[in-house]
Amino acid sequence: MMVTSESAEAGKGDCLTAQTDQLSAYEARFIDVHYHVGPDAYVRRHHAATAAAIYAEHGGWVVLKNHLGSTAAQAWEARQQGLPVSGSLVLNDLAGGFDLRAVEQAVIQHGDDSGLRLIVHLPTVTGRAHRSRLRRSPSHPLLAEGLRPLTVTQDGRVLRRDVRALLHAARDLPIVISTGHSNGYEVRLLVEEAVRLDLPRLLLNQPANPMTGLAYQDLVEVAAPDQVWAEQTALTRLLDYQSWSDFAAVLSRLPRVVYSSDLGQPSQMDIGPWMDWTQRCFTEAGLTAERIVEITRTGPLRMLSL
Repeated sequence: MMVTSESAEAGKGDCLTAQTDQLSAYEARFIDVHYHVGPDAYVRRHHAATAAAIYAEHGGWVVLKNHLGSTAAQAWEARQQGLPVSGSLVLNDLAGGFDLRAVEQAVIQHGDDSGLRLIVHLPTVTGRAHRSRLRRSPSHPLLAEGLRPLTVTQDGRVLRRDVRALLHAARDLPIVISTGHSNGYEVRLLVEEAVRLDLPRLLLNQPANPMTGLAYQDLVEVAAPDQVWAEQTALTRLLDYQSWSDFAAVLSRLPRVVYSSDLGQPSQMDIGPWMDWTQRCFTEAGLTAERIVEITRTGPLRMLSL
């Protein structure tokens, strides 16, 4: 879908023959760093093993995401079945917020056999007004009122002390910090702190989302530091949160971009149709074969590799 056979051969091994054994991230044709599976805060299309098996059929690798907290143990168990999957942690209030113990526990559960870092997302439930265009249903009666909100700033002005402590600790842990659903001002604070601390990796989580609101022209400045990566999701375009021109500009011109789906919702397309849609978008945007490999495979690997 996203990587030509010639590009795949340039990687570590032949991913098509490797599918009969355990596919490593270095053999995968592409890596989707953002896919939602159940159990989650909302009903999802697949559970971990089912989703990972579909990615395996296509020679891909998937990073699972869950607004309730950690997918580290799910990913570890799926890998024991030979499936191409790693995990993440979302530091929403229900998962313990910015407690470093939650991060360390997820790192341990994630294991070290994948060769990839755990993605640790700062809160995705922030309490800010936003009417999602997604049709979705809570997965449990206790979630009827939603999750309790949490933000990375104190009174919306400065980064919380425990957030700064978490960023400091992240320098010595096998993780990638993601900005979650921070707003544009908070993202700038997080980038400044990451640069100050010399944090090796910071991922701007779907910055085109209305809760963050950073377009390509903003990202040229915000994502300029070498340790900052920008995620471009399919979903922000599919929901028309992002114009085609902005979507294409990020995909084709911004440095250190990782392309992801942000799918898993029953109301959105499944994995196979997303791959077909993605190929059409890449063609329309005029992406070269080298750029496609960069944003779907080599870039994600550089960001996630231990």
